[in-house]
Amino acid sequence: MRRRVPNDQPASRRFPAWVYRDGAEPDPRFSLANERTFLAWVRTALALIAGGVALDALALPLHPGLRLAASLLLLVLGFGAALHAWLGWARTERAMRRDEPLPSPGPAVPLAIGVAVVAVLVAVAVLVA
Repeated sequence: MRRRVPNDQPASRRFPAWVYRDGAEPDPRFSLANERTFLAWVRTALALIAGGVALDALALPLHPGLRLAASLLLLVLGFGAALHAWLGWARTERAMRRDEPLPSPGPAVPLAIGVAVVAVLVAVAVLVA
């Protein structure tokens, strides 16, 4: 259900302008759902980054090289999740405004594979230590 809502704020004054300059205002429920998805990705990014920092900062009896590799991988995955949060929100919002099909959720599979690799690295680090 799309409706054209008068907007007292020109598109050039809303950030990011490349999202808001085209199309009509979507139903607020859809924009708010998109924002909740954005926030879920941000929480995921924060959890991955916190896990990477904790894994390296705590004095766990793990093989140092494998622990460092797992920590760095968690940090990279956290950065990627944060980047996807922003770009995914913008792409989805723009698609809704233009009445286009929604973009596919791209990073779910690489994120799952990355977390699985971290689990294997930590498991091997426990066994080797």
